[in-house]
Amino acid sequence: MSEFSGRRILAVVTSVVVVAAVGTGIVLMGPPSEERLRRLDERRVEDLQQVSFSVNLYNNRHQRLPESLVELLAEPGMTFRPGDPVTEEFYGYRVLEPAKYELCAVFDRASTERRASVWSHGGGRHCFVLKADEAR
Repeated sequence: MSEFSGRRILAVVTSVVVVAAVGTGIVLMGPPSEERLRRLDERRVEDLQQVSFSVNLYNNRHQRLPESLVELLAEPGMTFRPGDPVTEEFYGYRVLEPAKYELCAVFDRASTERRASVWSHGGGRHCFVLKADEAR
């Protein structure tokens, strides 16, 4: 076998290994577009958790819930992303009772937690009903 043939065989084997590794990664993790959607949904949950923390802080300061996210953003020291990372539309926020409110977002996919949590959601628009000062 010539040196050229050996290099050619090595190149073919290396190519097959790389293709197999990429294929396995896609099967295990899903295509890159799915991973992007999963990360966007994670960011939405993180954003809503920060809004919830800010609502609780506001409630502790004023003994009432803010009427809107705009009012909450105007409060000194409040730092949260009020809108969706893709559309930039504000997340839904609505006061339900003096100490109860809802936060809403549109998710690309259902959450994948193995156990239910406050932040479990389906795909599409989902609203979380929360009470002020509950640990989140």
